[in-house]
Amino acid sequence: MDNSKKGKCPVMHGANTDTNSSVMSWWPNALNLDILHQHDTKTNPLGESFNYREEFKKLNLEAVKNDLKKLMTDSQEWWPADWGHYGGLMIRMTWHSAGTYRTADGRGGSNTGNQRFAPLNSWPDNVNLDKARRLLWPIKQKYGNKLSWADLIILAGNMAYESMGFKTFGFGGGREDIWHPEKDIYWGAEKDWLGKDRYSNKSNEETLENPLAAVQMGLIYVNPEGVDGNPDPLKTAQAMRVTFKRMAMNDEETVALTAGGHTVGKTHGNGDASVLGENPEGAPIEQQGFGWHNPKGKGNAENTVSSGLEGAWTTTPNKWNNSYFYLLFTYDWEIRKSPAGAKQWEPINIKEEDKPFDAHVPGVRRNPMMTDADMALKIDPEYRKISERFYKDPEYFAKVFAKAWFKLTHRDLGPKSRYLGADVPNEDLIWQDPIPTVNYTLSESEIEELKVKLLNCDLTPAELINTAWDSARTFRGSDFRGGANGARIRLAPQKDWEGNEPKRLEKVLRKLTEIQTGLSKKVSIADLIVLGGSAAIEKAAEKASVKIKVPFAAGRGDATDEMTDAESFSVLEPLHDGYRNWQKKDYAVKSEEMLLDRTQLMGLTAPEMTVLIGGMRVLGTNHGGTKHGVFTEREGVLTNDFFINLTDMSFVWEPVSDNLYNIRERKTGKVKWTATRVDLVFGSNSILRAYAEVYAQNDNKEKFVNDFVKAWVKVMNADRFDIKK
Repeated sequence: MDNSKKGKCPVMHGANTDTNSSVMSWWPNALNLDILHQHDTKTNPLGESFNYREEFKKLNLEAVKNDLKKLMTDSQEWWPADWGHYGGLMIRMTWHSAGTYRTADGRGGSNTGNQRFAPLNSWPDNVNLDKARRLLWPIKQKYGNKLSWADLIILAGNMAYESMGFKTFGFGGGREDIWHPEKDIYWGAEKDWLGKDRYSNKSNEETLENPLAAVQMGLIYVNPEGVDGNPDPLKTAQAMRVTFKRMAMNDEETVALTAGGHTVGKTHGNGDASVLGENPEGAPIEQQGFGWHNPKGKGNAENTVSSGLEGAWTTTPNKWNNSYFYLLFTYDWEIRKSPAGAKQWEPINIKEEDKPFDAHVPGVRRNPMMTDADMALKIDPEYRKISERFYKDPEYFAKVFAKAWFKLTHRDLGPKSRYLGADVPNEDLIWQDPIPTVNYTLSESEIEELKVKLLNCDLTPAELINTAWDSARTFRGSDFRGGANGARIRLAPQKDWEGNEPKRLEKVLRKLTEIQTGLSKKVSIADLIVLGGSAAIEKAAEKASVKIKVPFAAGRGDATDEMTDAESFSVLEPLHDGYRNWQKKDYAVKSEEMLLDRTQLMGLTAPEMTVLIGGMRVLGTNHGGTKHGVFTEREGVLTNDFFINLTDMSFVWEPVSDNLYNIRERKTGKVKWTATRVDLVFGSNSILRAYAEVYAQNDNKEKFVNDFVKAWVKVMNADRFDIKK
């Protein structure tokens, strides 16, 4: 076609497609607040009034399960099922949705249905999972708003196993879908798919960069061909330990998940991977969201290319049994290449009857295969002990796998109180961070009496506020762990964390326990911690001539050591807290960037972050009592002085060190205050300054107090799923 005859472009060329054309690309070092808008409600087509938990309660779960089981054997011409059963494909989809979870920051996992969007929908490890989700569409369409994609993806894996003869441990619903890519989750710095630049020491798997769990960009866990594509089961075992530990799994769970996941289904590599088309995000519009178009042969069925490895792990890949371990231990295995050129292990001199039939060509048997991770279960001494026990005791293997699969698919759903549906197991599991329920209520008069006791004890307002904050700030909206409920700040390891100021904490807890002991109605320490902070804030607002009541909802329980997996809580330890102007040591990442990360995990917005910082500074809540950022002559009074003085042009700001600044009076040159980067960013960043100016206005003193209290209560109640709709 003659381009000269085409009409001129009616919009700026590339403005809506070039991801590098942002106006902010001119200033690559500017603080990017996008992480705080990650789950912007404006993208949600269901509206702010939509309540998924209430909709799910209307769902006929048994009908959904039956429809899913029927789907498993309803092979479609456009993507034929292996052996007439979609079980293996669905399980891989579920595995790869849940398997992105990492303990360090609780991000990833299945909780948001994020596999529908980039980058996950186009990861090399997720080749052809777009077909699995498209197969599920008629079911999603049928049940509509009562069933999220996130829940459906997990339930499909469960029903795949059950339709192949395995009894799962259970299912809990309640995962809410997101509606755009989680662009600000850090998946690694590499710019190339399958790049590997995430180890400070490439010979030591333990040096994998935090918070990452996968060994390469675009993989879910380890490379199936071996570390760096070189088969070496012992080395792969080391990588597996690091990766699965960061997914909250121990050795036994790792072996169970690997073996149980590979008991059914197959890998696909019967063709040339280099001819595959673009991934879903890059595919042409006529592909309608499908990626990796294969122009060779049928393009699917026996010509399918996904991982590049080719073959089934077991003799009966559409049935649950113990044949995985039978083949693994019965035969010797050697390295061969798949038709796609991938390195895989195949058995030597295998009996014909032990070979699986071809998934699509009738009457033809094929060699089974194993990945390097599978061989690690045989070669690594510790993995082998576990594998041999599973081989000898199939019932035990099934039991361990059932619980490990449940953990894998529910780890990021949060405490059991968030689970919905009739299939939620009765058993309380330690990794669910159980908290005892309380059987008391508090009237308004009882709450007021408690406030008086708390304010009249030998604790300062700052001590009460800091203890409440430190207890609640551990909450992570990524996997719903942490928070004030349970008062685990009393227990190891939290009571000894440097960020919690152990000596001050011990003093406060001792006094709160004394108050609790003297009450006629027992109230949990968790409630007293939160109420103490609320009472102190009310008093500080009163001193600022603003009368306000901080909303308080009783009902928190006190967890015990027996209910607490202390080791698993180590990842929740704060290494920095911009709200209390503290960081454990100097880090390569700037303190204001760490503040944004913590703020997003707590589920706060940029305005909420701003008002909380300003309030915490004037309340004198800095870690260790430092005065950095305390821009007020009335410390302990809930005023907007932080913002007034931050925006006052009668001062100049000079750096003293990388994270310390003097604030001098222009006229006298006298140092009036000191500040950190976290303080000054609210004056330097144009967006944050806009918020700061709102709170610095003379007519917004009461608004500041009201907004501070609202944001404070949001933090205190972040983990109160029992009072949320």
